[in-house]
Amino acid sequence: MAISDEIIAKLDPKALQAFVDGKWDKEIVPNLTQYIEIPAKSPMFDAAWEQNGYIDKVARDAADWIRSQKVQGLTLELIKLPGRTPVLFFEVPATGNAGTDTVFMYGHLDKQPEFSGWRNGFGPWTPRYVDDKLYGRGGADDGYAVYAALTAIQALDAQNLARPRCVGLIETCEESGSYDLLPYIDALKPRLGEVSLVVCLDSGAGNYDQLWLSTSLRGAISGSLEVQVLEEGVHSGESSGVIPSTFRIMRQLIDRLEDSKTGRLLPSNFHCEIPAERLQQARQTAEILGDEVWKNYPWSCGADGNSVLPMVDDPFKALINRTWNPTLSVTGAEGLPPLADAGNVLRPRTAFKLSIRLPPLVEAAPAVEELKNLLEVDPPYNAKVIFKPSQGSATGWNAPTTEPWLSRALDQASNQYFGAPCGYIGQGGTIPLMNMLEKGFPKAQFMVCGVLGPKSNAHGPNEFLHVPFGKKLTAAVAQVIASAATKQVA
Repeated sequence: MAISDEIIAKLDPKALQAFVDGKWDKEIVPNLTQYIEIPAKSPMFDAAWEQNGYIDKVARDAADWIRSQKVQGLTLELIKLPGRTPVLFFEVPATGNAGTDTVFMYGHLDKQPEFSGWRNGFGPWTPRYVDDKLYGRGGADDGYAVYAALTAIQALDAQNLARPRCVGLIETCEESGSYDLLPYIDALKPRLGEVSLVVCLDSGAGNYDQLWLSTSLRGAISGSLEVQVLEEGVHSGESSGVIPSTFRIMRQLIDRLEDSKTGRLLPSNFHCEIPAERLQQARQTAEILGDEVWKNYPWSCGADGNSVLPMVDDPFKALINRTWNPTLSVTGAEGLPPLADAGNVLRPRTAFKLSIRLPPLVEAAPAVEELKNLLEVDPPYNAKVIFKPSQGSATGWNAPTTEPWLSRALDQASNQYFGAPCGYIGQGGTIPLMNMLEKGFPKAQFMVCGVLGPKSNAHGPNEFLHVPFGKKLTAAVAQVIASAATKQVA
């Protein structure tokens, strides 16, 4: 790119951080506070999302804020295809002689459902700002992203620095697997330009002490597994020993999938070879985090988590388990009455919601078919067994090799705003768009990062956004974008 190092050297990090801090304090936190109040649950969790209007509301509110920002050349479209959740698409032209490359910025506005267990006085739709943390559903995952993305651009423009053209895509179906997104990507792809850097703000951090680059994301498949043997419940004293328990049948079916003693998934096709680079990065990250890899979870016994043992007590193995190994979680159940109402009745039906995380290099669609066949074929006692896959299965993602310019830029930005070099960590969650973008833009580099650090508890109770970390992350993103203008370190 034809731009001198002298221009990029003009960046004033202190002024940039001060600009970002002011935007967070005066605009981002107040806007996120209002956003948290809106139960904009993703379509998978709100079948009546279109009638309820919450998703449309958060999209309009974000659009109104974007339009209010004084960014030269900024254009914004709020796009809604029939029957699909809306997206925001904004474009900001390059400044200076920054070439023709494009920085693509991504986030989402839909949310996970409420979940139980919130602290007294806190709740999913009750924003609380306590000890520099903004509590409530969706602020960290991922409502802040649209505000941080545009603020990073503005921070550079405030110093009249040359930067690349930037486009932003903010969706509202991510928590459902982004199944609404592909038609928008197809429609918008000719307008995206030559994407050289993808900045995704929907990921996590190993701690709040440095910038973290996500190197991989697991895939996800899910569905409901139902077992039925009777038309109605019957007296357990009269029937047990003759009629098989649906719960016991369910146990046998899950035994086909998972070793209950170790948690290892049994189908060989659900596993993949882990790249040597990722193993080495996991070892380095394990040295940084140590036993904090598991101690930061809200264990039920003991304030420090020592009363409950993790599945493995080696930080490296724990990191690999949560990022490169397939795992099963049972996230919901039907057919079981509440304990207070549970009489001596042999139940006719048991249903579980199964959620499986797949390694980054395992394709989701074949895994869904294998899972359905594994669970339904030859059912015990010839019981009625049905597995219904959920919409929105997603293949994971393994980042392309980081180019030297980006590695240097990440380290310098992390040292500048956090006082420590950039860390590298795989993520156990899923961002479906990353796999799509890598296939569409094979030459692009990826800066996948986010504010979901220790105890932030996305999807669960007491989710929070660590505001000081969010401020530093926004400044670091801005500096990396400035570096992208020249492929030089700012």
